[in-house]
Amino acid sequence: MAEPRMFGAFERAIAARYLRAGKGERAVSLIAAFSLAGIALGVGTLIVVLSVMGGFRQELLGRILALNGNIGVVTTEGPLRDYAAMAARIRALPEVTQAVPTLEGQVLLTTDAGASAGGLVRGVAPDDLRARPIIAGTIRAGSLADFGGDDAVVIGTVLARRLDIGVGDRVTLISPEGRTTVFGTVPRLRAYRVAAIFEVGMQDYDGSFVFLPLDAAQIFFQRRGMVSQVEVYLRSPAAGPAVISEIRRALDGQPIAIMDWQNANSGFFQIVQVQRNVMFLILTLIIVVAAFNIISSLIMLVKDKGRDIAILRTMGAARGAILRVFLLCGAAIGGAGTLAGLALGLLFCANIETIRQALMSATGTTIFDPEIYFLTRIPAVVDPIEVIQVVGLGFLLSLLATIVPSWRAARLDPVEALRNE
Repeated sequence: MAEPRMFGAFERAIAARYLRAGKGERAVSLIAAFSLAGIALGVGTLIVVLSVMGGFRQELLGRILALNGNIGVVTTEGPLRDYAAMAARIRALPEVTQAVPTLEGQVLLTTDAGASAGGLVRGVAPDDLRARPIIAGTIRAGSLADFGGDDAVVIGTVLARRLDIGVGDRVTLISPEGRTTVFGTVPRLRAYRVAAIFEVGMQDYDGSFVFLPLDAAQIFFQRRGMVSQVEVYLRSPAAGPAVISEIRRALDGQPIAIMDWQNANSGFFQIVQVQRNVMFLILTLIIVVAAFNIISSLIMLVKDKGRDIAILRTMGAARGAILRVFLLCGAAIGGAGTLAGLALGLLFCANIETIRQALMSATGTTIFDPEIYFLTRIPAVVDPIEVIQVVGLGFLLSLLATIVPSWRAARLDPVEALRNE
């Protein structure tokens, strides 16, 4: 004799009948509808928030790595001197796309109008700067063709607005390291012409970075023939640990220190990860609340169907069959809500920018101001693994919520139920 399936035709038929609102059962159906809507809202919101935060992380990570490189190579004995040969060895490694010598230093920028701001000067060879898409592709004024010689700088849009200067204007750089003269130590300063203005989309960079030709930076900081580090760009950031080992072998015997992007920006990405975890926890509570509504609706359903359950038991229905009937009822509500939330979340992510524009037009307010977030659009990157986890979580919580009411229905004494009618 064949074993009956876990959810046979009998259980499915009874569960479908109970899910259809009959006369006097509107309250139960209303609570079930709210439960379904709550689960859909929780699942959809969780997918949208995780996708947007993942998009932010990807956008910011792309900008950070495109501007600062994946690996930084410095010496443990001051500035790098034999940097050209070192960069050539690093470029020969298969995973390396660029090895760029740079010289950095803090400065104070001033203008003839009296405006001032702090900044970070980064000396880089003109050809290396033009080869960086994040700078070459984000020039808002001027041209990198004019970046060269000893009288040109490239600054960010935020810094240009702060100093109220444009292309062709002159800005004076003042180094905190003074030069010694017979009259004592005096500040080292020099005026440069603004050749171009860039906008990479991050306030820290657009508001502080100043690019100088490497030769001019070496003269200004009195570091002739020296650089601060060699920035290494890789084909894939994930290849960092392996490339670090290769760099150590290629530069064997030299007193070097190597820092990858994860260590250099660990604090920033830890904050992002903590925010993601907190948002996941908070939004999961929406699903938990909806799951409690499922418990409420099933308990009311069991109470309303007490006489029916008693009759089914007297007709030979096993406790397991009654248990499975109400498990199916709860699973149907949770499954439908989870699928609806999945569709809602994916649809929202696919049209998030259109929705933002429509809300801005309807309300007349600015949503996601680029002046604050420095991104022209809301980034949303859907991670299939995260979506599967959210869908699984929604369905699991819904299923767990059905256990207690289903168990109570299965343990119902038919004699007592009929006597109380």
